Amino acid sequence: MSEDIKREEMVESGQIKIADEVVGIIAGLAATDVKGVAGMSGGIAGGIAEILGRKNLSKGVKVQVGESDAAIDLYIIVEYGAKIPDVSWKVQESVKDAVETMTGLNVLEVNIHIQGVNIQKEKEVDSKEE
Repeated sequence: MSEDIKREEMVESGQIKIADEVVGIIAGLAATDVKGVAGMSGGIAGGIAEILGRKNLSKGVKVQVGESDAAIDLYIIVEYGAKIPDVSWKVQESVKDAVETMTGLNVLEVNIHIQGVNIQKEKEVDSKEE
């Protein structure tokens, strides 16, 4: 009981501010863990979507963080053959759960922007068979 009182006193004596980039990294990691997601997209450059590695996860994520709420936009590339609606729904759920669990923020929305389809693995398999 006395431990709960100490925690309440600590919360009242200061504030916690989570940087947008931190929320972006959490969202990017959660999104790339979903089966069917090839990676995050840095945007369309010259008509070709660029797949970003794990070092640049927050670049494929746009985050708006308020005092207790967050809205997240994810720019992803899906694997060829994946069902886009299913992958999108799983990404939304995964990102929402991860961000809310790790930060305590209330995630209002997770918007998915499909920037492309990765067919690289399909080509690699075909070339190995020849």
